[in-house]
Amino acid sequence: MTVVPITSADLDAVEVSWFAALCSDDYEFLGVPDGRLRSSFAHCSAIVQEAERQGFRNILCPSSYQVGQDTLSFVAGCAPITDRIAMLAAVRCGEMQPIMLARTLATLDHMLEGRLTVNVISSDFPGETAESALRYQRSREVVEILKQAWTRDTIDYAGDHYRFSGLPTDPARPWQSGGPLLYFGGYSPDALELCGQHCDVYLMWPEPKAQIAERMKAVNAVARRHGRTLDYGLRVHVIVRDTEAEAREWAEHITSRLDDEMGRLIRERALDSGSLGVAHQARARKLADQYGYVERHLWTGIGRARSGCGAAIVGSTDQVLSELEEYRRMGIRAFILSGYPHLDECRHFGTRVLPQMATCSLPQAYGRLPDGPPATPLAAGERR
Repeated sequence: MTVVPITSADLDAVEVSWFAALCSDDYEFLGVPDGRLRSSFAHCSAIVQEAERQGFRNILCPSSYQVGQDTLSFVAGCAPITDRIAMLAAVRCGEMQPIMLARTLATLDHMLEGRLTVNVISSDFPGETAESALRYQRSREVVEILKQAWTRDTIDYAGDHYRFSGLPTDPARPWQSGGPLLYFGGYSPDALELCGQHCDVYLMWPEPKAQIAERMKAVNAVARRHGRTLDYGLRVHVIVRDTEAEAREWAEHITSRLDDEMGRLIRERALDSGSLGVAHQARARKLADQYGYVERHLWTGIGRARSGCGAAIVGSTDQVLSELEEYRRMGIRAFILSGYPHLDECRHFGTRVLPQMATCSLPQAYGRLPDGPPATPLAAGERR
């Protein structure tokens, strides 16, 4: 598999992250609501704290209009109850006026003392159906304004959606030099252009490895045209047990009560349900075998009841570790993992697989933490 050049100095360590199920996306049986696992601050913050205890370096805090909690408020609430794990806050560009967003994110970065990272999302708003080019132009302008707010004395900007002149940036200066890292996912040409020019980590959903390699090559070509290189990340679910048979049994367990009509409703409630990325997840399900496996250890059954990331790495400890190592050799620098139920699977992965991986924090690798520990990667089994 072709290795794609990346920004960070080496590939010996990776950022391993978990997922805070803010959007009512936690189940024992997919598609069957469970009051124990409902989206609440108590439950989701417990996931964050468990991920920190297990040694995960970052945690994705997703965003949804229909269900769940406000992402930025949740991140703020987690700042005083954590001290090591970074927080990857999903931000829908245009939802908040960009000057106010710059101030809010800078405040969060100070509350977290440099542990904030940002997942840039370009999507429709409720009641809106916008062309891809419009959405990504709006997102581009938001990102460019954020970068001015984080690196200049004043904001001077004239775009199609936003215009500002001579606005001082003192309230919007973040803790991290240059501002939080920007993680971004998108498949259209407009998406690749925005990521290649302005973002730091290109996120992908699970597909056969050949397709993932092609996506990396495509966005790498855009980044090189702008004189840049990127890091690459994979957002994927995981089911890890002592044996492959046990892991496959759990995959069957969590889909054993799934009604296909309910699964369709869950998929379609998301505003990104018609996106190109979601279409590729559906394509992977169609290519899968009768048990839902599109590769030996890549199971697409989760996508039956979930929009967006719809597949899981399934296997024994050694098999899951081998799969992640193969992705690392491809050039993947960041993994954003999740599993059902999220607290239980966090412990399964944290005790079985994570101690055998050399991990790092990408903000440290980029030198973004002015007062933090050195950016040296950890050896296998070490925790910082």
